[in-house]
Amino acid sequence: MTYNGMLIPALLVAFAAIGGVLGFIVKQRLSRKKLESCENLSARIIDEAKKEAETIKKEAILQAKENLLKVKTEFEKDTRDRKNELDTLERRIRLKEENLERRTDLLSQKETSSENREKAIAHRESQLNEKHERADRMLEEQKIKLEQIAGISSEEAKNFLVQSMETAAKRDAALMIRKIEEEARRTADNTAREIIAYAIQRYAGDYVAENTVSVVNLPNDEMKGRIIGREGRNIRAIEAATGIDLIVDDTPEAVVLSSFDPVRREVARLSLERLITDGRIHPGRIEEIVKKVRSEVDAIIKETGERISFDVGVHDLHPELITLLGSLKFRTSYSQNVLQHSIDVAYLTGMMAAELKMNIKEAKRAGLLHDIGKAIDHKVEGTHAGIGADYAKRFGESPRIVQAIATHHDDGRTNTLLGVLVQAADSLSAARPGARREMLESYVKRLEELENIANSFNGVGKCFAIQAGREIRILVENEKISDNDTVMLCKDIIKKIEAELAYPGQIKVTVIRETRVSDFAR
Repeated sequence: MTYNGMLIPALLVAFAAIGGVLGFIVKQRLSRKKLESCENLSARIIDEAKKEAETIKKEAILQAKENLLKVKTEFEKDTRDRKNELDTLERRIRLKEENLERRTDLLSQKETSSENREKAIAHRESQLNEKHERADRMLEEQKIKLEQIAGISSEEAKNFLVQSMETAAKRDAALMIRKIEEEARRTADNTAREIIAYAIQRYAGDYVAENTVSVVNLPNDEMKGRIIGREGRNIRAIEAATGIDLIVDDTPEAVVLSSFDPVRREVARLSLERLITDGRIHPGRIEEIVKKVRSEVDAIIKETGERISFDVGVHDLHPELITLLGSLKFRTSYSQNVLQHSIDVAYLTGMMAAELKMNIKEAKRAGLLHDIGKAIDHKVEGTHAGIGADYAKRFGESPRIVQAIATHHDDGRTNTLLGVLVQAADSLSAARPGARREMLESYVKRLEELENIANSFNGVGKCFAIQAGREIRILVENEKISDNDTVMLCKDIIKKIEAELAYPGQIKVTVIRETRVSDFAR
């Protein structure tokens, strides 16, 4: 029992030891197999990598060969192109060298020929000098012989020749003047006349003639007593508030307002009309109405200035200039409304500027503002042109506009082209028949003097002053005056008119010579 009990554990230990050894042996074998399989796998990977590397190497070698071939081909192409360019440049250089050689030969030939010509010219010049000297000697000899034969000196013969040729010279001069004038008329004169005539035809202005007095109609003569008031207090209040003279005379149903200031006269006229309509006439009411009307007239002046500047196309004017422009509505010069005259000048200046390709807006601006000084010339010392230029400069107008305003009555040669256009438009607007009124007696006297000047010349048959004295037409006797003499006659008449007659604007002189033949058929 004891033996068997001890034997069994021993056997178990032996079996365990044998199992451990067997396990170790099995593990070694398994590890060897794994190692062999890993070695085989690594060998296969290495073989595949070598094969792939060889393939990549071969592909890289092929790609390098292709790139080398491509670069070689491009290099050969560039080389050929550059060679062709060099060949072309070489040919051009050769051609230029040949041309230069030919030109050098030509220049040398020309120099030789020039030298020969200079020698020939010098020789001819010496010969001509000799001939001139011989001719002078011969002329002097002939002159002495002629004086001996004629029995008069050379000075006397010269005077006689001058006197005999004077008439022919005058005729030749008249003919030459006529040709020169005709040539000039084809260019400058025709262009200027076309521009001015085109401007006049495109614009015709209506003119307003006003006096220094205004008449207010009354509903009845009893209203005169109410206007005068007790002991004249109402009339004194009106005169004090408005600054005008109120004349109440024997004129039926009317009173007269007199003032050199048209704005004051307008304020007084409107105030008196409202007082008559209202019926309440006393100093307090007079002052209230005058104050209200004065503000309304100021508003009308401003509105008129803005409307005119907008209609003409002159924008961005200073408010003070707009006020001065609007006040010209009540200002007259030689019975011509100054505002209407300024509008005319603006349009005419703009039209002439358009024909001359100048700045139309600037021309209109200068034309509209040229008489702005007349709005305040009764308050400020100086000419209206100088006053207007001062105010235009003060309120931001450009130097060109200021100069045109200042010189629009100056005929100096320092004037600008814009100033000349304003001068021309100013003369056109003021000098047209009907624009300004004249005394009937002075007007008729001027026409008579104009016709008398024309009749004072020999050969004048008839003369007629037409176009309100702006033109005179003269009919000459064709037996006494030739065609060339008419040119000199026209010039002489113009000179005498300018020397003896005072007139605004200009006068056109037309001399007409015609031949009429009449007979009867029997």
